[in-house]
Amino acid sequence: MTPQARLRDALTQMYGPETARDLFRALTARARTWEPQLAPWASQGVPGFSPQDLFLIAYGDHILPEDPQAPKLQGLRAFLETFVGRLVRGVHVLPFFPYSSDDGFAVMDYTQVRPDLGTWADIRDLARQYVLMVDLVLNHVSSRHPWFRAFLKGDPAYRDFFITVEDPRDPAWQGVMRPRATALFTPFISSRGRVYVWTTFSPDQVDLNYHNPQVFLAMTDVLMFYVSQGAQVIRLDAVAYVWKEPYTSCIHLPQAHALVRAWRALLDWLAPWVRLITETNVPHEENIAYFGHGDDEAHMVYNFTLPPLTLHAFLREEARTLTRWARTLHTPSETTAFFNFLASHDGIGMLPAKGWLSEAERAYLVETTLAHHGQVSYKALPGGRREVYELNITWYDALNHPDRPTPWDVDRFVASYAVALSLEGVPALYLPVLFGARNCLACLQKYGYPRAINREKYPWPQVQAWLTGETREAQVFQAMTRLLEVRRTTPAFHPAGRQTLLDLHPKVLAVLREHQGQRVLALVSLSSQPQTLPYPLDLGSTSWQDLLSETQWAPGTPLTLRPYQVAWLQPT
Repeated sequence: MTPQARLRDALTQMYGPETARDLFRALTARARTWEPQLAPWASQGVPGFSPQDLFLIAYGDHILPEDPQAPKLQGLRAFLETFVGRLVRGVHVLPFFPYSSDDGFAVMDYTQVRPDLGTWADIRDLARQYVLMVDLVLNHVSSRHPWFRAFLKGDPAYRDFFITVEDPRDPAWQGVMRPRATALFTPFISSRGRVYVWTTFSPDQVDLNYHNPQVFLAMTDVLMFYVSQGAQVIRLDAVAYVWKEPYTSCIHLPQAHALVRAWRALLDWLAPWVRLITETNVPHEENIAYFGHGDDEAHMVYNFTLPPLTLHAFLREEARTLTRWARTLHTPSETTAFFNFLASHDGIGMLPAKGWLSEAERAYLVETTLAHHGQVSYKALPGGRREVYELNITWYDALNHPDRPTPWDVDRFVASYAVALSLEGVPALYLPVLFGARNCLACLQKYGYPRAINREKYPWPQVQAWLTGETREAQVFQAMTRLLEVRRTTPAFHPAGRQTLLDLHPKVLAVLREHQGQRVLALVSLSSQPQTLPYPLDLGSTSWQDLLSETQWAPGTPLTLRPYQVAWLQPT
């Protein structure tokens, strides 16, 4: 089926045949305008995965330039040029648009770069050096967005851009799945008087009404504008919540999947070099549904179950649960991949651990987070109840008690990232993990919301001093960059390579990766004590060589791993 036919089918599922026909005509007319704007980027060709596919996730002002008057993107550029180079292939710049809250996710203008960060020219320059990932914050806009202001003023063009209800207690909406503990509907004063408007994430983030096809067209214009500015990966933020129907959970509805299919088809038609990635912090089976059939929805999905299971594995020093879950990982085609991350700008999601960790095990992670000076965020349940939604803490302090350091804290931290780098998928590293960022309790106190604890901004001179001195941060950075250097040049770690989970030791994650004739046995110790394994595998080799340390093991020789040692063994 052609991309155009797939697009018509998706639109029909969302809007019915008559409206779908009109929308397709409108998109075809727009395509004539978009195509010249996309042409400068078309030489990038259809993307293919490779072991070099590693992403860095960063805010545009994560590294503050030495000159306080300089555009803040210069700090990020300096960090990339000085310390990162080609270690990563892609950079995800978190929302860099004017915003009113949530560190960028309450967008006031989709088409502008925040003046303190720089300009679209700076974004395009970055896109010429790295595969650029850009957020399409599609579920909601800021309450200060011009569309919403026009809605409040009674502008008929925007009358149906947002969702209102007469009574926020209407039983039709009592079963809505809530990712937050705030009210689902927020009162605003409009030209018609008080209106209750749907606000899934906060009173300042007003949900768009995709039942209105004009909303779909407007957001499609935004999507294609980002592609015209050099975006090669589009992150569909909170896409699971975009479609609302009464007496449903209003999450993962068929129309939400149809929306992803529509945009995938449009990109396959006009910009086949662009990938879609869905951000759905939900249980594993619901999350991977956004792969679709492997060629019609997302190219990548965030591997949300990986962080809580990896944290549990290291805190409990046991590999069984992580191994059992990793055996289930599969993608429907070689053109799809998991996006493997541990830390992010948000917290460690707990919903994806359901079905894999017991209630007691999840409670243990909560207790450990609080003991390590972290925070816990909740989501609302029907009847006024609530449950844990995410853990807010830096990854380093989640693993290591801030008040009780041990000699192996850095090794444990680095080993945890070796898990994400060893498993099938495309790895992604939140910028602060490169130097083992600690909890920013001052940020938490200053801004007052739990996620601030892991959103600290770092002055460029401080980062330079850390990474060029004899510091803990430099120790972390050197160990992390060694892992990245080896992984990106090892064909067996291809995202589409074969993966076999082995039961070699209860305290060691063992993954055999194979691609194009190369085999690598990845071993990650989860223990604070040395662990001895039998000779790993008989694959007809005379010995094994560790790609990280260049140490060799002969047949029949037991292999002893130091506490939290990582070994990537290649048969020779």
